[in-house]
Amino acid sequence: MAEPVAAAALAIEALLGWPARLHAVTGHPVGIFARIIRACDRRFNRPSLAPHRRRLAGIGAMAALVLPVAGVAALAEHYARAALGPYAWPVLALLAWPAIAARSLDDHVRPILAALEAGDLPAARVSVGMIVGRDTAALDAPAVTRAAIESLAESFCDGVVAPLFWLLALGLPGAWALKAINTADSMIGHMEEPYRDYGWAAARTDDAAMLLPARLSALLLCLAAPGGWRVMARDHALHASPNAGWPEAAMAGALNVRLAGPVAYEGVVAEKPWIGGEGREAGPHDLRRALGVYRRACVLLGAFALTAALGAAALGAAALGAAAFGTAAFGTADLGAASWQG
Repeated sequence: MAEPVAAAALAIEALLGWPARLHAVTGHPVGIFARIIRACDRRFNRPSLAPHRRRLAGIGAMAALVLPVAGVAALAEHYARAALGPYAWPVLALLAWPAIAARSLDDHVRPILAALEAGDLPAARVSVGMIVGRDTAALDAPAVTRAAIESLAESFCDGVVAPLFWLLALGLPGAWALKAINTADSMIGHMEEPYRDYGWAAARTDDAAMLLPARLSALLLCLAAPGGWRVMARDHALHASPNAGWPEAAMAGALNVRLAGPVAYEGVVAEKPWIGGEGREAGPHDLRRALGVYRRACVLLGAFALTAALGAAALGAAALGAAAFGTAAFGTADLGAASWQG
């Protein structure tokens, strides 16, 4: 996309987030995706089905979600370009805006930091419970801090880098298909029953969609705080996800803290390995530093998106100039040949 759609969408979201008043009136598109996923789950994820049939049902449910979302986004982009031509990019940026969550993520992490700095551990537990899936009621302050930093790093990929990446690559259909895939993965892409087979397609599709954005997000975090390179290269594979370990390891190295470790989900402890295990125990000041790294990485991402747009525009202008020069040159050559022949 030669227009600055991605950079403009990121700027709008950084300025406004997703305002509470707007959410109260319209909700958020992700809420529509969630309702579709729940409806398909109730209809197709039957315990009586054989495992392979449940896997096929999950594949069908993903198709029923992603294809219409991408189709509607493609139609919206088509009609905007048909109606506005080269001036469609501000409208496209507005349509892409809700797919990005840079400011929204920052808004969710700051209350955790404020509660930790005030020594209000119960409030910190409640706030961090809004952005993580683990049990939070018994977490101590370092565990709350780790959970917030891990979520910040992983969500930088899921909520910021990946939507911008697919927006640049495939336009509005790419960005919104990515959001639908992410939503499905968060709801049904689990190894535990009843989603081990039914959620297989959601989890694998999300893994594929996040493959490049995860590595790009880790690169941006390392550029924003150069200390993350070694831990990122060494520890990214310690995470159960093939993608989430990249930004988390980069953030652990940048802050010199250890992340992950044993975590409880619904009362069952998962013995996760430590990422950046030689690092210190995370404290509130580290979460403040993590927000700084995150914000600098977002700025770098915006600069990259704008540079890509300007570079594409420059290449387009150069191509037009070359074509014009070639036309003029051949025209002059033809005129000279005609004069000589006369």
